[in-house]
Amino acid sequence: VQLVESGGGLVQAGGALRLSCDSSGNIFVVNTLGWYRQAPGKQREFVAHITRDGSTEYADSVKGRFTVSRDGPVGTVYLQMSSLKPEDTAVYYCNAFTYDGTPYWGQGTQITVSS
Repeated sequence: VQLVESGGGLVQAGGALRLSCDSSGNIFVVNTLGWYRQAPGKQREFVAHITRDGSTEYADSVKGRFTVSRDGPVGTVYLQMSSLKPEDTAVYYCNAFTYDGTPYWGQGTQITVSS
């Protein structure tokens, strides 16, 4: 499974951005598509994901501000981010988990939120 992110950049606090992640390869074994992030000096943390049947889950820190969606059961996954805060600054990674729990990662895209 290959994952390629796009859409990162610099935005002011209170602004919005949308990330995209195109998946390819053996996508039929993918159960969830989603996003993690890693800020400088911190561990990588879960942001949001969407399952093949359309269920979504969010980290408490982004609930009500971020929305995860996708095209079709498996394909492109999006992360619409609004009301961005400086603490949202991080490298955002697209993630996929297969049905047997194997993780796959994109190369990461930088989001910087200025105050």
